[in-house]
Amino acid sequence: MKGQNIFLTKANLVKLGDFGIARVLSSTRENAKTMVGTPYYLSPEIINGKSYSFKSDIWSLGVVLYELCALKPPFDAQSLTFLAMKIIKGQYSPVPSQFSRELKNLVATLLQVEPLKRPTVNEILKFPLIQNRIQNFLSKSVKLQEFSHTVLHKQVKSIFLY
Repeated sequence: MKGQNIFLTKANLVKLGDFGIARVLSSTRENAKTMVGTPYYLSPEIINGKSYSFKSDIWSLGVVLYELCALKPPFDAQSLTFLAMKIIKGQYSPVPSQFSRELKNLVATLLQVEPLKRPTVNEILKFPLIQNRIQNFLSKSVKLQEFSHTVLHKQVKSIFLY
């Protein structure tokens, strides 16, 4: 996932596209072992040449979220070598001070160097910050429509219906 794969439709809907490796992983249910991706969005496990899974997409989501807040990527350097070192160490400047502690914590959680410490999509959907945004911006019918086609449907349905 990267900013270039986030699209805004004429109806002001946000759509994600170009899932490259995610499409392959969903059909094989295995970890991938090839290095793919834009350098700013690469997870530490990819840089280290280790196998990786959907947790790399969670890392990339953290990079995109950081970019939306700071208007720059969290990891930047003059060379690929130094960029890789920063990513592997998880070294980035703090999210700008005008953002809430909850948002800063979400970014930090998504940008955990250790993949097993990163949340799943299910866990992210349960974060109070995310729950509040969903409640404030989506009507009940839109919530059901948006989540009805996902594997999370039953869990999301029970979260959103009161």
